Amino acid sequence: MDMEEQLNFLINYLIDERNESIEIPQSYHDKRNLLRSLMNIRMPSKVSDEFLKVQDDFLTNETLNKNLTSVEDITESKGKIMLWQGDITTLKVDAIVNAANSKLLGCFIPLHNCIDNVIHSAAGIQLREECNSIMKIQDKDEGIGKAKITGAYNLPSKYVIHTVGPAIPQGLNPSRDDCMALANCYTSCLEIAALNELESLAFCSISTGVFNFPQELAAKIAIKTVNDYLDSNETTLNHVIFDVFSDESYSIYKKLLF
Repeated sequence: MDMEEQLNFLINYLIDERNESIEIPQSYHDKRNLLRSLMNIRMPSKVSDEFLKVQDDFLTNETLNKNLTSVEDITESKGKIMLWQGDITTLKVDAIVNAANSKLLGCFIPLHNCIDNVIHSAAGIQLREECNSIMKIQDKDEGIGKAKITGAYNLPSKYVIHTVGPAIPQGLNPSRDDCMALANCYTSCLEIAALNELESLAFCSISTGVFNFPQELAAKIAIKTVNDYLDSNETTLNHVIFDVFSDESYSIYKKLLF
């Protein structure tokens, strides 16, 4: 199958699975968005081996056609800390950090632009299934400041580390407890990375999106927490990357780091 044939197969499989009548658009772009939407809303459940093989071939091919970045390609650094601007799903590192929600199952809103949705969409439906297995064993919501590690499936990284940051109500400032909780997110991810003997870890800007944590304060907490951890602990980590997406975030981190 070529990629469009794979796309058609995946869409039809997920529509049949839902037992619904959904009109399939004509253009490749619109069909690709439909596939992502169907993946986004799909509850974790068993799927056929054929579906997984086609999905993995399709998503891996998409990943390999992206402009992937490894630690050797990142030029802005200070000691073990690095700064990079771009799509975290294109980083070829040991692990990337996902800003998750307390259910730890990814974002169910079709085509939502949060990092949780982007990571799950690029990884494939196995990521939600693995997260669901973790949560079934845990039998309660994931705590703020905690972290879990999973495979990365069709991402270029080896693992994804999921952490739940504090959510700040619109119009309010973070409390002292919120700041401590955000710091705990970074520490938990660093501890899991060390436990799994990882050498490179890329952080997204935890809690600064829909969770409303102010960007500059979040960056200060992130940098201090990482620096303190690296100074005080034996770790296999050689590269800790702060991955930012917007120009504003890049300017904030560059000012604070360099």
